[in-house]
Amino acid sequence: MEERITIELGKRSGQPCIRGLRITVWDVLGWLAAGTDENQILVDYPELESADFQAVYEYAARVGRRVTL
Repeated sequence: MEERITIELGKRSGQPCIRGLRITVWDVLGWLAAGTDENQILVDYPELESADFQAVYEYAARVGRRVTL
C-alpha cells in the first residue's frame, strides 16, 4: 500500500493520492459510494490500475480505525 498511496505537501493539499497522481483516496471512495464500479472508474481514469483499489480500501480501513467520536 505504501508505494501506491502517496502524500505530498502542495499536491491536493497534502491529501493521500494514488501513486503520486492528483487522484485522491477520497475521490475514489466518493465515486464508489456514488455507485460507480471499479471497471467504469478504470475506463474514466486510465491512469489508475486495478491494484490501486485494494490500496484505497486498505488505507481507508487504517484511517477509519483511528477516528474517535
